Amino acid sequence: MMARRIRLSGVLLGAALATWILVVQRMRGMDAGPGTDLGGLGWYLGVWVTMMAAMMLPSVAPMVLLFDKVSAERARRGRAVVPTWIFASSYFAVWTLYGLAAYGVYRVVRSLHLGFLDWDRGGPYVVAALLVFAGAYELTPLKTVCLRHCRSPMHFVLGGWRNGIGGAFRMGAEHGAYCVGCCWGLMVVFFGLGVMSIAWMAVVAALIFTQKILPYGDRLTRAFAVAFVAAGAWIAIAPGSVPGLTQPDSHAADQARMRMMHVQPSMQQVGPEKKSPTDMGSNGDSGSMTP
Repeated sequence: MMARRIRLSGVLLGAALATWILVVQRMRGMDAGPGTDLGGLGWYLGVWVTMMAAMMLPSVAPMVLLFDKVSAERARRGRAVVPTWIFASSYFAVWTLYGLAAYGVYRVVRSLHLGFLDWDRGGPYVVAALLVFAGAYELTPLKTVCLRHCRSPMHFVLGGWRNGIGGAFRMGAEHGAYCVGCCWGLMVVFFGLGVMSIAWMAVVAALIFTQKILPYGDRLTRAFAVAFVAAGAWIAIAPGSVPGLTQPDSHAADQARMRMMHVQPSMQQVGPEKKSPTDMGSNGDSGSMTP
């Protein structure tokens, strides 16, 4: 039993490390700041799934290990074996659906050509509003319930066990739904600050791990709420002074967009007509703030 647990822990740790390495390799230098073009659906989906594996594997590992332990114990007693990978796959399927929903919202908003979202107009205030919204969500009863579930895997596995492959899939989906309920506000922050930013990705992943895994992490919701509101006010007042926040109309953002166009040619089409790399950032569309 111990060898099995060590082996699975190694697999989870190795998968998390591998996905982080892949994310760094694929996303290095692509942070164009808030409103970064998400590209075509296929390219975005591949990046999103990789990011979710890197960000969520460390925090979901205790639940996966506990599920595997209970499943192995039940198999030892003659019960049907339930593959742990089914539980994990359905968990990440829920996060994939969240990513697709966010992409759909992004595309709808972008198609409306809302000029007030341009960074030199209302963009900083939109990002600030997203952070304040995320901070407010930290204090809601729904956040409390979902975080309590995520921090108590034993209660979920023993109290809500379902037999068979279908049961494992449903358990993984249920846990994924609780996890989305716990962390979707943090992901809104991620989208707002720049979904292609490795630095913000690491910050959000650390916040998720802290809340869900570390002792007394559930007591940090108020601190997170205050921090998000303060960060939102900072961005609204002086966005150019925020460390790590790439300004969409900056030279660094222009360079990032050119790198992304090299990786994802479909991203060259940003408006009714095709823009050259030197035109990017000099017009309102490329510097707009979209969710």
